[in-house]
Amino acid sequence: MKKSIYIIIAFLIFTTSFSQNKFENLEVDPIQIQKTYTGWSVYQSKNIMLSRDFTALDSSSKEISKESFLDQLANGNVIPIRLKSEANVYVYKLFKIQPKTDTSIKATINQIGFDALKNYKMEGTVFPSFSFKDLDGNLVTNESMKGKIIVIKCWYIHCTPCIREFPQVNKLVSAYKDRKDILFVSLAEDSPEQLKTFLARKPLSYSVIPNMKDYMNEALQLNSFPTHFILNKEGMISKVLPNFESLEVALAKESKQ
Repeated sequence: MKKSIYIIIAFLIFTTSFSQNKFENLEVDPIQIQKTYTGWSVYQSKNIMLSRDFTALDSSSKEISKESFLDQLANGNVIPIRLKSEANVYVYKLFKIQPKTDTSIKATINQIGFDALKNYKMEGTVFPSFSFKDLDGNLVTNESMKGKIIVIKCWYIHCTPCIREFPQVNKLVSAYKDRKDILFVSLAEDSPEQLKTFLARKPLSYSVIPNMKDYMNEALQLNSFPTHFILNKEGMISKVLPNFESLEVALAKESKQ
């Protein structure tokens, strides 16, 4: 009888230890990271990739859906902390925001949570219908792009983060230049004249469609730039992404399917 009890206790210790090793090995102290807005902002921008595939844990370490996790970020009083793992494996856990924490931290988390949740809910839906001409006069429509993977960059001339990633997205286009089943299209708010002048100085390897402000505001309901879309060969939205780093990873995955 005593032997059985010892075995049960040993098993409980082992499973508890395993769970802690798997889910409690935090990258940073969740209380210390809330001390300053700057410290949190730097950590969040480098370590919290909400557009990636990740395992989501609530504050009690219970695994929850990505949608539930993002909803709590958008509407709750929590911060996400990444657990230590392999480079391309993401596990995030929610922690309560401390009473004396800078209110800017909560406001920022609510905003990125809101944006990430909205993007996530678009995934798996049909990309809104369109029929536009690019700067070279080529007609671009949903029908003309069916059967291909479409990478779409939404931007405008005065968006600094949009322009900063030009060299990276141009390299991405070059990396897939032999894939005839992958097209790169960009939707820009600006007029043809403004874009031609700007792109003469800062080239973009994507096909560029001008005057897209109304379409991006109304059909796509975008409020954050840049925003990247990956459409699968059926014209469905596979991924909605906020930056080049996430785009590169997602396209590598989509291109293998």
